[in-house]
Amino acid sequence: MQDLVPFIVGVLIVALGVAASIALHEVGHLVPAKVFGVKVTRFMVGFGRTLWSKQRGETEYGIKLLPFGGYVQMIGMYPPKKPGEAPREASTGFLDSMANDAREFSAETITPGDEKRSFYLLPAWKKIIIMLGGPLMNLVLGVVLYAVLLSGIGVASTTTTVAALNECLKPVTAAEQTCAPGDPTAPGVAAGLAAGDTITAISGKNINTWDELREIIAANPNTPLEITYERAGETRSTVLTPALTERAVYTDAGQPVLDANGDPQLESVGMIGALPETAIQRQPLSAVPRYVGDNVSGVVNVILHLPQRLIDVWNAAFGAEERDPNGPISVVGVGRIAGEIASHDGIELKSKISAMVGLLAGLNIALFVFNLIPLLPLDGGHVAGAVYESAKRRLYRLFGKPDPGQIDTAKMVPFTFAMVLVFGAMSLLLIYADLVKPITLQ
Repeated sequence: MQDLVPFIVGVLIVALGVAASIALHEVGHLVPAKVFGVKVTRFMVGFGRTLWSKQRGETEYGIKLLPFGGYVQMIGMYPPKKPGEAPREASTGFLDSMANDAREFSAETITPGDEKRSFYLLPAWKKIIIMLGGPLMNLVLGVVLYAVLLSGIGVASTTTTVAALNECLKPVTAAEQTCAPGDPTAPGVAAGLAAGDTITAISGKNINTWDELREIIAANPNTPLEITYERAGETRSTVLTPALTERAVYTDAGQPVLDANGDPQLESVGMIGALPETAIQRQPLSAVPRYVGDNVSGVVNVILHLPQRLIDVWNAAFGAEERDPNGPISVVGVGRIAGEIASHDGIELKSKISAMVGLLAGLNIALFVFNLIPLLPLDGGHVAGAVYESAKRRLYRLFGKPDPGQIDTAKMVPFTFAMVLVFGAMSLLLIYADLVKPITLQ
Protein backbone atom coordinates (compact mmCIF):
# COMPACT_ATOMS: atom_id res chain seq x y z
CA MET A 1 0.00 0.00 0.00
CA GLN A 2 2.93 2.32 0.78
CA ASP A 3 4.30 1.83 -2.75
CA LEU A 4 0.87 2.17 -4.33
CA VAL A 5 0.20 5.69 -3.03
CA PRO A 6 3.36 7.31 -4.48
CA PHE A 7 2.81 5.33 -7.70
CA ILE A 8 -0.68 6.82 -8.07
CA VAL A 9 0.66 10.28 -7.18
CA GLY A 10 3.30 9.97 -9.93
CA VAL A 11 0.69 8.89 -12.47
CA LEU A 12 -1.62 11.77 -11.49
CA ILE A 13 1.20 14.34 -11.72
CA VAL A 14 2.07 13.27 -15.26
CA ALA A 15 -1.63 13.00 -16.20
CA LEU A 16 -2.17 16.60 -15.13
CA GLY A 17 0.97 17.61 -16.99
CA VAL A 18 -0.24 15.88 -20.13
CA ALA A 19 -3.69 17.50 -19.84
CA ALA A 20 -2.07 20.92 -19.39
CA SER A 21 0.18 20.31 -22.42
CA ILE A 22 -2.83 19.36 -24.56
CA ALA A 23 -4.84 22.34 -23.33
CA LEU A 24 -2.01 24.77 -24.06
CA HIS A 25 -1.50 23.19 -27.46
CA GLU A 26 -5.11 24.02 -28.28
CA VAL A 27 -4.64 27.53 -26.84
CA GLY A 28 -1.89 27.87 -29.44
CA HIS A 29 -4.60 27.38 -32.10
CA LEU A 30 -7.32 29.32 -30.29
CA VAL A 31 -5.52 32.64 -29.77
CA PRO A 32 -4.41 33.31 -33.37
CA ALA A 33 -7.78 32.10 -34.68
CA LYS A 34 -9.57 34.70 -32.55
CA VAL A 35 -6.97 37.36 -33.41
CA PHE A 36 -7.63 36.76 -37.12
CA GLY A 37 -11.40 36.99 -36.58
CA VAL A 38 -12.30 33.33 -37.10
CA LYS A 39 -15.33 32.29 -35.09
CA VAL A 40 -14.40 29.52 -32.66
CA THR A 41 -17.42 27.62 -31.36
CA ARG A 42 -15.75 24.94 -29.23
CA PHE A 43 -12.52 24.49 -27.27
CA MET A 44 -12.26 20.94 -25.92
CA VAL A 45 -9.59 18.99 -24.08
CA GLY A 46 -10.10 15.27 -24.73
CA PHE A 47 -12.57 13.30 -26.81
CA GLY A 48 -15.79 11.40 -26.22
CA ARG A 49 -18.44 12.31 -23.68
CA THR A 50 -18.31 15.83 -22.23
CA LEU A 51 -17.55 15.83 -18.50
CA TRP A 52 -17.72 19.60 -18.02
CA SER A 53 -18.27 22.60 -20.24
CA LYS A 54 -19.00 26.32 -19.92
CA GLN A 55 -20.13 28.82 -22.53
CA ARG A 56 -18.13 32.04 -22.57
CA GLY A 57 -19.17 34.40 -25.32
CA GLU A 58 -19.38 32.54 -28.62
CA THR A 59 -17.09 29.70 -27.50
CA GLU A 60 -17.90 26.61 -25.42
CA TYR A 61 -14.96 25.48 -23.27
CA GLY A 62 -14.96 21.94 -21.92
CA ILE A 63 -13.26 18.74 -20.80
CA LYS A 64 -14.10 15.36 -22.28
CA LEU A 65 -13.78 11.80 -21.00
CA LEU A 66 -10.81 10.48 -23.02
CA PRO A 67 -7.71 12.64 -22.38
CA PHE A 68 -5.87 11.62 -25.57
CA GLY A 69 -5.98 14.93 -27.40
CA GLY A 70 -8.19 17.93 -27.94
CA TYR A 71 -9.56 20.23 -30.59
CA VAL A 72 -10.60 23.77 -31.47
CA GLN A 73 -13.71 23.90 -33.65
CA MET A 74 -13.69 26.80 -36.09
CA ILE A 75 -16.55 27.57 -38.46
CA GLY A 76 -16.15 27.01 -42.19
CA MET A 77 -13.17 24.66 -42.15
CA TYR A 78 -13.99 23.42 -45.67
CA PRO A 79 -14.87 25.59 -48.68
CA PRO A 80 -18.12 24.90 -50.59
CA LYS A 81 -17.88 22.77 -53.70
CA LYS A 82 -17.03 24.82 -56.77
CA PRO A 83 -20.05 25.44 -59.05
CA GLY A 84 -20.07 23.26 -62.16
CA GLU A 85 -17.53 20.74 -60.86
CA ALA A 86 -18.29 17.32 -62.32
CA PRO A 87 -19.03 14.52 -59.88
CA ARG A 88 -16.60 11.62 -59.62
CA GLU A 89 -17.27 8.20 -61.11
CA ALA A 90 -19.48 5.80 -59.24
CA SER A 91 -16.52 3.70 -58.06
CA THR A 92 -15.55 6.50 -55.70
CA GLY A 93 -19.06 7.41 -54.69
CA PHE A 94 -18.45 6.55 -51.05
CA LEU A 95 -15.45 8.85 -50.95
CA ASP A 96 -17.44 11.62 -52.62
CA SER A 97 -20.15 11.12 -50.03
CA MET A 98 -17.65 11.55 -47.19
CA ALA A 99 -16.33 14.75 -48.77
CA ASN A 100 -19.83 16.10 -49.31
CA ASP A 101 -20.82 15.29 -45.73
CA ALA A 102 -17.78 17.21 -44.52
CA ARG A 103 -18.74 20.20 -46.68
CA GLU A 104 -22.32 20.11 -45.40
CA PHE A 105 -21.20 19.92 -41.77
CA SER A 106 -18.79 22.78 -42.36
CA ALA A 107 -21.56 24.85 -43.94
CA GLU A 108 -23.87 24.14 -41.00
CA THR A 109 -21.31 25.60 -38.58
CA ILE A 110 -21.54 28.97 -40.33
CA THR A 111 -24.23 31.03 -38.63
CA PRO A 112 -25.99 33.85 -40.51
CA GLY A 113 -23.90 37.00 -40.45
CA ASP A 114 -20.65 35.13 -39.72
CA GLU A 115 -19.92 33.99 -43.28
CA LYS A 116 -16.81 36.19 -43.55
CA ARG A 117 -15.41 34.67 -40.34
CA SER A 118 -14.94 31.23 -41.89
CA PHE A 119 -11.54 29.57 -41.65
CA TYR A 120 -11.37 28.64 -45.33
CA LEU A 121 -11.57 32.34 -46.36
CA LEU A 122 -8.32 33.22 -44.57
CA PRO A 123 -5.19 33.85 -46.62
CA ALA A 124 -2.77 30.93 -46.53
CA TRP A 125 -0.28 32.63 -44.20
CA LYS A 126 -2.94 33.12 -41.53
CA LYS A 127 -4.01 29.47 -41.82
CA ILE A 128 -0.37 28.45 -41.36
CA ILE A 129 0.02 30.61 -38.25
CA ILE A 130 -3.14 29.15 -36.70
CA MET A 131 -2.11 25.57 -37.42
CA LEU A 132 1.50 26.05 -36.30
CA GLY A 133 0.32 27.70 -33.08
CA GLY A 134 -0.35 24.36 -31.37
CA PRO A 135 2.99 22.65 -32.11
CA LEU A 136 4.92 25.84 -31.39
CA MET A 137 3.21 26.07 -28.01
CA ASN A 138 4.49 22.56 -27.22
CA LEU A 139 7.97 23.60 -28.35
CA VAL A 140 7.88 26.62 -26.04
CA LEU A 141 6.67 24.44 -23.16
CA GLY A 142 9.43 21.92 -23.86
CA VAL A 143 12.09 24.65 -23.89
CA VAL A 144 10.76 26.22 -20.67
CA LEU A 145 10.58 22.85 -18.91
CA TYR A 146 14.11 21.98 -20.02
CA ALA A 147 15.31 25.38 -18.76
CA VAL A 148 13.68 24.72 -15.37
CA LEU A 149 15.05 21.18 -15.33
CA LEU A 150 18.63 22.00 -16.33
CA SER A 151 19.23 25.31 -14.57
CA GLY A 152 16.73 25.14 -11.72
CA ILE A 153 16.70 21.48 -10.65
CA GLY A 154 19.56 19.71 -12.41
CA VAL A 155 19.91 16.42 -14.22
CA ALA A 156 21.67 13.18 -13.41
CA SER A 157 25.24 13.63 -14.64
CA THR A 158 28.45 11.69 -14.20
CA THR A 159 30.97 13.29 -11.85
CA THR A 160 34.72 12.84 -11.59
CA THR A 161 34.26 10.81 -8.41
CA VAL A 162 34.94 7.08 -8.66
CA ALA A 163 31.88 4.98 -7.76
CA ALA A 164 33.38 1.50 -8.26
CA LEU A 165 36.46 -0.24 -9.62
CA ASN A 166 36.81 -3.48 -11.53
CA GLU A 167 39.39 -5.92 -10.20
CA CYS A 168 40.31 -6.91 -13.78
CA LEU A 169 39.48 -5.87 -17.34
CA LYS A 170 37.72 -8.17 -19.78
CA PRO A 171 37.01 -7.41 -23.46
CA VAL A 172 33.30 -7.28 -24.29
CA THR A 173 33.76 -10.36 -26.50
CA ALA A 174 34.98 -12.51 -23.61
CA ALA A 175 32.67 -15.43 -22.82
CA GLU A 176 33.31 -15.05 -19.08
CA GLN A 177 33.14 -11.54 -17.62
CA THR A 178 33.97 -12.38 -14.00
CA CYS A 179 37.55 -12.15 -12.81
CA ALA A 180 39.46 -15.38 -12.36
CA PRO A 181 42.72 -16.09 -10.52
CA GLY A 182 45.64 -15.10 -12.72
CA ASP A 183 43.78 -12.33 -14.60
CA PRO A 184 45.83 -9.10 -14.71
CA THR A 185 44.75 -6.45 -12.22
CA ALA A 186 42.86 -3.52 -13.72
CA PRO A 187 44.95 -0.31 -13.97
CA GLY A 188 42.72 1.65 -11.58
CA VAL A 189 43.12 -0.89 -8.76
CA ALA A 190 46.80 -1.37 -9.55
CA ALA A 191 47.37 2.40 -9.19
CA GLY A 192 45.73 2.45 -5.75
CA LEU A 193 42.50 4.26 -6.63
CA ALA A 194 39.45 3.52 -4.46
CA ALA A 195 35.72 4.18 -4.56
CA GLY A 196 35.05 7.75 -3.38
CA ASP A 197 38.23 9.23 -4.85
CA THR A 198 37.60 12.43 -6.86
CA ILE A 199 39.94 12.80 -9.83
CA THR A 200 40.93 16.44 -10.34
CA ALA A 201 43.71 16.32 -12.94
CA ILE A 202 45.47 14.01 -15.35
CA SER A 203 49.04 14.67 -16.57
CA GLY A 204 48.75 18.23 -15.28
CA LYS A 205 45.44 18.99 -17.03
CA ASN A 206 42.47 19.87 -14.82
CA ILE A 207 39.51 17.50 -15.21
CA ASN A 208 35.97 18.83 -14.86
CA THR A 209 33.91 15.97 -16.33
CA TRP A 210 34.19 12.22 -16.55
CA ASP A 211 33.95 12.44 -20.34
CA GLU A 212 37.18 14.47 -20.40
CA LEU A 213 38.89 11.81 -18.30
CA ARG A 214 37.56 8.97 -20.41
CA GLU A 215 38.67 10.58 -23.68
CA ILE A 216 42.24 11.06 -22.42
CA ILE A 217 42.43 7.51 -21.08
CA ALA A 218 40.92 6.03 -24.27
CA ALA A 219 43.50 7.86 -26.42
CA ASN A 220 46.51 6.76 -24.33
CA PRO A 221 46.63 2.95 -24.02
CA ASN A 222 49.87 1.56 -22.55
CA THR A 223 50.99 5.12 -21.69
CA PRO A 224 51.82 6.04 -18.05
CA LEU A 225 49.59 8.91 -16.88
CA GLU A 226 49.90 10.93 -13.66
CA ILE A 227 46.56 11.13 -11.87
CA THR A 228 45.79 13.75 -9.21
CA TYR A 229 42.84 12.98 -6.93
CA GLU A 230 41.27 13.88 -3.61
CA ARG A 231 40.56 11.36 -0.86
CA ALA A 232 38.97 12.44 2.43
CA GLY A 233 39.99 16.06 1.79
CA GLU A 234 43.60 15.16 1.04
CA THR A 235 45.17 15.69 -2.38
CA ARG A 236 47.11 12.70 -3.67
CA SER A 237 48.68 11.55 -6.92
CA THR A 238 49.52 8.26 -8.57
CA VAL A 239 50.63 6.90 -11.92
CA LEU A 240 48.49 4.48 -13.90
CA THR A 241 48.83 2.95 -17.33
CA PRO A 242 45.55 2.40 -19.26
CA ALA A 243 45.20 -1.11 -20.65
CA LEU A 244 44.32 -1.68 -24.30
CA THR A 245 40.96 -3.44 -24.52
CA GLU A 246 37.80 -3.51 -26.62
CA ARG A 247 34.48 -1.77 -26.04
CA ALA A 248 31.26 -1.30 -27.99
CA VAL A 249 30.78 1.81 -30.13
CA TYR A 250 27.69 3.95 -29.47
CA THR A 251 26.09 6.85 -31.34
CA ASP A 252 25.49 10.24 -29.71
CA ALA A 253 21.90 9.10 -29.10
CA GLY A 254 23.14 6.11 -27.09
CA GLN A 255 22.36 3.49 -29.74
CA PRO A 256 24.92 0.72 -30.42
CA VAL A 257 26.62 0.95 -33.82
CA LEU A 258 26.25 -2.31 -35.77
CA ASP A 259 28.59 -3.73 -38.39
CA ALA A 260 27.63 -5.25 -41.77
CA ASN A 261 26.66 -8.52 -40.04
CA GLY A 262 24.40 -6.78 -37.53
CA ASP A 263 26.81 -7.35 -34.64
CA PRO A 264 27.92 -4.54 -32.30
CA GLN A 265 30.89 -2.63 -33.69
CA LEU A 266 33.93 -2.66 -31.39
CA GLU A 267 36.87 -0.33 -30.92
CA SER A 268 40.21 -0.82 -29.17
CA VAL A 269 40.87 1.91 -26.57
CA GLY A 270 42.64 2.49 -23.29
CA MET A 271 40.63 1.70 -20.14
CA ILE A 272 41.34 1.68 -16.39
CA GLY A 273 38.31 -0.23 -15.07
CA ALA A 274 36.61 2.59 -13.13
CA LEU A 275 32.97 3.69 -13.04
CA PRO A 276 31.84 7.25 -12.15
CA GLU A 277 29.32 8.40 -9.58
CA THR A 278 26.23 10.21 -10.81
CA ALA A 279 24.65 13.21 -9.13
CA ILE A 280 21.98 15.79 -9.85
CA GLN A 281 23.88 18.76 -11.22
CA ARG A 282 22.63 22.06 -12.60
CA GLN A 283 23.54 22.95 -16.16
CA PRO A 284 23.89 26.38 -17.79
CA LEU A 285 20.99 27.73 -19.85
CA SER A 286 23.24 27.36 -22.88
CA ALA A 287 22.75 23.59 -22.57
CA VAL A 288 18.98 23.87 -23.26
CA PRO A 289 19.27 24.01 -27.10
CA ARG A 290 21.45 20.90 -27.10
CA TYR A 291 18.98 18.93 -24.96
CA VAL A 292 16.04 20.10 -27.10
CA GLY A 293 17.94 19.32 -30.30
CA ASP A 294 18.88 15.83 -29.09
CA ASN A 295 15.24 15.20 -28.15
CA VAL A 296 13.97 16.42 -31.53
CA SER A 297 16.54 14.23 -33.29
CA GLY A 298 15.47 11.21 -31.25
CA VAL A 299 11.76 11.71 -32.02
CA VAL A 300 12.48 12.24 -35.73
CA ASN A 301 14.51 9.02 -35.75
CA VAL A 302 11.60 7.12 -34.18
CA ILE A 303 9.14 8.56 -36.74
CA LEU A 304 11.39 7.77 -39.72
CA HIS A 305 11.66 4.16 -38.59
CA LEU A 306 8.11 3.95 -37.20
CA PRO A 307 6.95 0.92 -39.25
CA GLN A 308 9.86 -1.20 -38.02
CA ARG A 309 9.51 0.19 -34.50
CA LEU A 310 5.84 -0.80 -34.44
CA ILE A 311 6.74 -4.28 -35.68
CA ASP A 312 9.21 -4.52 -32.79
CA VAL A 313 6.49 -3.37 -30.36
CA TRP A 314 4.09 -5.99 -31.81
CA ASN A 315 6.71 -8.75 -31.45
CA ALA A 316 7.38 -7.68 -27.87
CA ALA A 317 3.69 -7.43 -26.95
CA PHE A 318 2.74 -10.79 -28.45
CA GLY A 319 6.07 -12.62 -28.18
CA ALA A 320 9.10 -13.12 -25.98
CA GLU A 321 11.12 -10.13 -27.18
CA GLU A 322 11.90 -7.22 -24.86
CA ARG A 323 10.70 -3.66 -25.49
CA ASP A 324 13.19 -1.17 -26.89
CA PRO A 325 13.55 1.52 -24.18
CA ASN A 326 14.13 4.09 -26.94
CA GLY A 327 11.10 3.02 -28.98
CA PRO A 328 7.62 4.56 -29.19
CA ILE A 329 5.49 4.68 -26.06
CA SER A 330 1.91 5.68 -25.29
CA VAL A 331 0.63 8.11 -22.68
CA VAL A 332 -0.21 5.05 -20.57
CA GLY A 333 3.44 4.00 -20.72
CA VAL A 334 4.61 7.49 -19.75
CA GLY A 335 2.24 7.44 -16.78
CA ARG A 336 3.48 4.02 -15.73
CA ILE A 337 7.11 5.15 -15.82
CA ALA A 338 6.16 8.21 -13.77
CA GLY A 339 4.49 5.96 -11.21
CA GLU A 340 7.59 3.76 -10.97
CA ILE A 341 9.81 6.79 -10.49
CA ALA A 342 7.58 8.20 -7.75
CA SER A 343 7.37 4.88 -5.88
CA HIS A 344 11.03 3.85 -6.20
CA ASP A 345 12.68 3.82 -2.76
CA GLY A 346 16.18 4.00 -4.21
CA ILE A 347 15.63 7.37 -5.90
CA GLU A 348 15.95 10.55 -3.85
CA LEU A 349 13.22 13.21 -4.04
CA LYS A 350 15.29 15.66 -6.11
CA SER A 351 16.01 12.95 -8.68
CA LYS A 352 12.31 12.07 -8.83
CA ILE A 353 11.36 15.70 -9.48
CA SER A 354 14.08 15.94 -12.12
CA ALA A 355 12.82 12.79 -13.86
CA MET A 356 9.18 13.98 -13.80
CA VAL A 357 10.01 17.36 -15.31
CA GLY A 358 12.20 15.61 -17.88
CA LEU A 359 9.33 13.32 -18.86
CA LEU A 360 6.98 16.26 -19.44
CA ALA A 361 9.64 18.23 -21.32
CA GLY A 362 10.32 15.26 -23.60
CA LEU A 363 6.60 14.68 -24.10
CA ASN A 364 6.07 18.26 -25.29
CA ILE A 365 8.97 18.03 -27.72
CA ALA A 366 7.49 14.77 -29.04
CA LEU A 367 4.08 16.47 -29.49
CA PHE A 368 5.80 19.33 -31.33
CA VAL A 369 7.59 17.03 -33.79
CA PHE A 370 4.73 14.55 -34.28
CA ASN A 371 2.17 17.25 -35.05
CA LEU A 372 4.41 18.64 -37.80
CA ILE A 373 4.09 15.45 -39.86
CA PRO A 374 2.49 16.70 -43.13
CA LEU A 375 -0.47 14.33 -42.96
CA LEU A 376 -4.07 15.11 -42.10
CA PRO A 377 -5.57 15.28 -39.50
CA LEU A 378 -2.31 16.47 -37.93
CA ASP A 379 -1.47 20.17 -37.86
CA GLY A 380 1.33 19.58 -40.35
CA GLY A 381 -1.23 18.28 -42.86
CA HIS A 382 -3.22 21.53 -42.64
CA VAL A 383 0.01 23.52 -42.98
CA ALA A 384 0.98 21.52 -46.06
CA GLY A 385 -2.46 22.23 -47.57
CA ALA A 386 -2.10 25.95 -46.94
CA VAL A 387 1.40 25.98 -48.45
CA TYR A 388 0.10 24.15 -51.53
CA GLU A 389 -2.80 26.60 -51.84
CA SER A 390 -0.44 29.59 -51.60
CA ALA A 391 1.97 28.12 -54.16
CA LYS A 392 -0.87 27.30 -56.57
CA ARG A 393 -2.35 30.80 -56.40
CA ARG A 394 1.07 32.40 -56.89
CA LEU A 395 1.73 30.15 -59.90
CA TYR A 396 -1.59 31.09 -61.48
CA ARG A 397 -0.82 34.80 -61.00
CA LEU A 398 2.61 34.30 -62.52
CA PHE A 399 1.09 32.91 -65.72
CA GLY A 400 -1.72 35.46 -65.80
CA LYS A 401 -4.47 32.93 -65.04
CA PRO A 402 -7.57 33.62 -62.90
CA ASP A 403 -7.23 33.03 -59.17
CA PRO A 404 -8.12 29.35 -58.55
CA GLY A 405 -9.40 30.21 -55.06
CA GLN A 406 -9.14 27.98 -52.03
CA ILE A 407 -8.17 24.35 -52.49
CA ASP A 408 -10.94 21.85 -51.78
CA THR A 409 -9.61 20.33 -48.56
CA ALA A 410 -12.86 18.36 -48.17
CA LYS A 411 -11.52 15.99 -50.84
CA MET A 412 -8.92 14.90 -48.29
CA VAL A 413 -11.54 13.81 -45.74
CA PRO A 414 -11.45 10.12 -46.81
CA PHE A 415 -7.66 10.10 -46.45
CA THR A 416 -7.99 11.87 -43.11
CA PHE A 417 -10.45 9.22 -41.96
CA ALA A 418 -8.00 6.49 -43.01
CA MET A 419 -5.17 8.17 -41.11
CA VAL A 420 -7.37 8.44 -38.00
CA LEU A 421 -7.87 4.68 -38.18
CA VAL A 422 -4.12 4.14 -38.59
CA PHE A 423 -3.26 6.43 -35.66
CA GLY A 424 -5.99 4.78 -33.59
CA ALA A 425 -4.65 1.29 -34.30
CA MET A 426 -1.13 2.46 -33.50
CA SER A 427 -2.30 3.98 -30.20
CA LEU A 428 -4.15 0.80 -29.20
CA LEU A 429 -1.07 -1.31 -29.95
CA LEU A 430 1.18 0.94 -27.88
CA ILE A 431 -1.30 1.07 -24.99
CA TYR A 432 -1.64 -2.73 -25.02
CA ALA A 433 2.14 -3.16 -25.13
CA ASP A 434 2.57 -0.67 -22.27
CA LEU A 435 0.17 -2.77 -20.21
CA VAL A 436 1.48 -6.28 -20.93
CA LYS A 437 5.17 -5.58 -21.75
CA PRO A 438 5.92 -2.13 -20.34
CA ILE A 439 9.19 -0.23 -20.56
CA THR A 440 10.47 -0.16 -16.99
CA LEU A 441 13.23 1.58 -15.04
CA GLN A 442 15.28 -1.61 -14.71
